[in-house]
Amino acid sequence: MKHAATLTVNGMAYPVELEGDTTLVRAIRDDIGLTGTKEGCDDCECGACMVMIDGRPVNSCTYLALQAIGSEITTVEGLADGETLSNLQSAFLDQGGVQCGFCTPGMLVSAHALLRENADPTEEEVRLALGGNLCRCTGYTKIASAVMKAAKASV
Repeated sequence: MKHAATLTVNGMAYPVELEGDTTLVRAIRDDIGLTGTKEGCDDCECGACMVMIDGRPVNSCTYLALQAIGSEITTVEGLADGETLSNLQSAFLDQGGVQCGFCTPGMLVSAHALLRENADPTEEEVRLALGGNLCRCTGYTKIASAVMKAAKASV
């Protein structure tokens, strides 16, 4: 049975028809059409599906879309200002914090959530905040450097 609902994503309201078991990642990608959020493991292990719900990072692969009704959902697309990348996104590019790019959206969302809470984190705090995001291509060094560069730019 489908439920008519509205999901607020990146400040915009989207009317959707949701099954009771529709995960948030499926609603974002399939119903809303935002494909930056990736679906990797489907089991809260990789962090590729990370979004923020009311400012808090959440794995959207196991979060039911119906649970997100009434909340503000932020995806990686919501970090930029239109076509202008955020300082964090630019730092990832400048520091080479991307390789294949599959984990990058989740990394960016987790790092953004950290920087909202702690504008001047230590490298250890950055690595801890990214602990739920797996990357198979990098050693996380350039990713951590990118987050530290973005933090210094905004302090």
